[in-house]
Amino acid sequence: MNLNGLRPGESGIIEKIEGNNKLTKRLFALGCIEGTEVEMKTIAPLGDPIIINFRGFDLAIRKKDAENIILSA
Repeated sequence: MNLNGLRPGESGIIEKIEGNNKLTKRLFALGCIEGTEVEMKTIAPLGDPIIINFRGFDLAIRKKDAENIILSA
């Protein structure tokens, strides 16, 4: 399951991050790495972006980029 599969209030553990080098480097620099717990906070009224919380801060991320964050079951 990827990050888009979560509903507001649900959480999961990051298993891996896929995608291009630019995206993975940006997410790693923010602390979004394997083993980190993430929680879906809210979804924008039009569905994009989504707000996730991890390591004590909120991050707005596009749904297209969230597809590349794979969560463990």
